Amino acid sequence: MNSRYTVIIQWSIADDCFVVSLPEWGEFCHTHGNSYEEALKNAREVLELLIESCVEDGKPLPEPQIFGKTLLAV
Repeated sequence: MNSRYTVIIQWSIADDCFVVSLPEWGEFCHTHGNSYEEALKNAREVLELLIESCVEDGKPLPEPQIFGKTLLAV
């Protein structure tokens, strides 16, 4: 998979694991892992499922947030 979606991985003291946020997919789209590598692996799997689901349902994919890209409102 070669997507350009944002994956934010942060350590959570409260959860005692790495928590992953996928912001383009909504504020409640998260996964986790006991190691950084596991969290990244889980994020990739979740992204694959989200993309497949959108394609199968004929829904548009969210626009990736690109670092340094300026969005203009017209």
